[in-house]
Amino acid sequence: MRTRRGRGPLTATALAMAATAVLGACTATSARPQAGGSEPAIGGGKERTASTVEQRTLLSSSERSSKGVVARGGADSVYNYGPTVMVDGERTRMWWCSQYGSAKPAGDDILYAEASSPDGPFTGPGGAQPPAVLSGNRGRFDGVHTCDPSVLRVDGTYYMYYTGAAGDHALGNAIGLATSTDGLHWIRPTGEPIVRPAGDTRRDNTYGAGQPAAVYLDGWFYLMFTDTTARAAGWNGAGQFLLRAKDPTFAAGVQALGPEGFHPVADTSAPRTNSLVDAFSADLMWVDALDAFAIAHQTDRGTTITFWDRRFSASPYRPVLIPSEWEEGPGLVRQGDGHTPVATSDPCGTVPIDVLHATVIGSAGAPTGLRHFGLDLRDVDGCAGAQRTLSVLDGLAMPSPLRTMDLVIGGEVLRVDRRSVATGLAREVLDERIPALDQATSTVRLAAGARAVRAPGMGTGFLLDGRLWPLATPHAEEILARNGSTAEPISRQEWEAYPAGPTLGS
Repeated sequence: MRTRRGRGPLTATALAMAATAVLGACTATSARPQAGGSEPAIGGGKERTASTVEQRTLLSSSERSSKGVVARGGADSVYNYGPTVMVDGERTRMWWCSQYGSAKPAGDDILYAEASSPDGPFTGPGGAQPPAVLSGNRGRFDGVHTCDPSVLRVDGTYYMYYTGAAGDHALGNAIGLATSTDGLHWIRPTGEPIVRPAGDTRRDNTYGAGQPAAVYLDGWFYLMFTDTTARAAGWNGAGQFLLRAKDPTFAAGVQALGPEGFHPVADTSAPRTNSLVDAFSADLMWVDALDAFAIAHQTDRGTTITFWDRRFSASPYRPVLIPSEWEEGPGLVRQGDGHTPVATSDPCGTVPIDVLHATVIGSAGAPTGLRHFGLDLRDVDGCAGAQRTLSVLDGLAMPSPLRTMDLVIGGEVLRVDRRSVATGLAREVLDERIPALDQATSTVRLAAGARAVRAPGMGTGFLLDGRLWPLATPHAEEILARNGSTAEPISRQEWEAYPAGPTLGS
């Protein structure tokens, strides 16, 4: 939730005084965090040390910013901050922290709006006022405040990780989870948090655990977050900690990032011994073209992007700065799985990095003024090798050498007989073929009239190459009609007996 920031490092006395003036359970008191290099970290935490590797310098161009504010709540919403931003089909969707007096109980609410691009203007569905889509759950850990959303879309389900607080003076926020089929109507799988404060130590900053950032990669849900009670947090509670699990609820099979890499832990409250960056309110993204994670956090001159390899053992690239004025942490513009969007004009050589964040302190003394800033990383060797090419081009359809369409999905190439079907399943359709895709020699064919099945509670899918390829799109019936296929009914047991292929339309 909100991070109350000074204009420079706070002395210990000033920090203690500020901690007594916390604006509520959703406020973390901090000094302004710094990046590495010429602006060293000031939190005093134990950041994870990357192994010694030669860091590459990334070239950037096309710096951009919106002309003004791109999104705000309606009615009495006097603050707007902490966004999570998703490119979802032809829409750019955003969820962020605000407050409506009409949304009960009184406290922070999560609002929703959409636009055709990150430059906005963002409105609620149909041009209406942005609605509050998640508010406090009375009597639970998030009984008053819900804030700091991070939203993923995996296999047709939306997952919202968020900060929750039971009251204005609760000592210790926690992280909750809500799910949705459309990104608008949310349910909580449980009334309990999925991540509580570790409680490794006590500090003047009693914020607790929150400000989550989630990514889905190779079957794992990665969750980065703040925990001011962590052993490795800085003197002011700053730090970013990382868990991963194949279960989106983080109820089982949890691993924590420690000094020697990921290791199994009993639960999400295990001691936190390594911080990735000395900062509050950061965001996380996977960049397929760089084969690296990117962490966005605010520094004195704007948003700094730092990079980590897949194991979080090395930083293969030097940090990149997006110049901007800011007052609260950035929300990276990402795809549904938390990966960077694809530059369709040059998918193998250009990586767009865009953020939205609050830029001013408003009349209520809280961050507002959501604006867009960004740049392009260029001359990237994103399609080096067949596997990385398939990752970078995932979700794209393009002409095949055989006058059909090739759809890259789940690390495979699906050769689709009918262009209208490929268009319905792809995130983007290219008019020209990317030569690098010729490195992928294995293809599976989706022929016109291909066999399709439907099972109660499971949905619809195609049977291709002996595997069941589920259709996660809400337009599954239209896809079947375009392909000339009719879904035959089968039992749930029969569905589950088929080997699973990639999910289509997710």
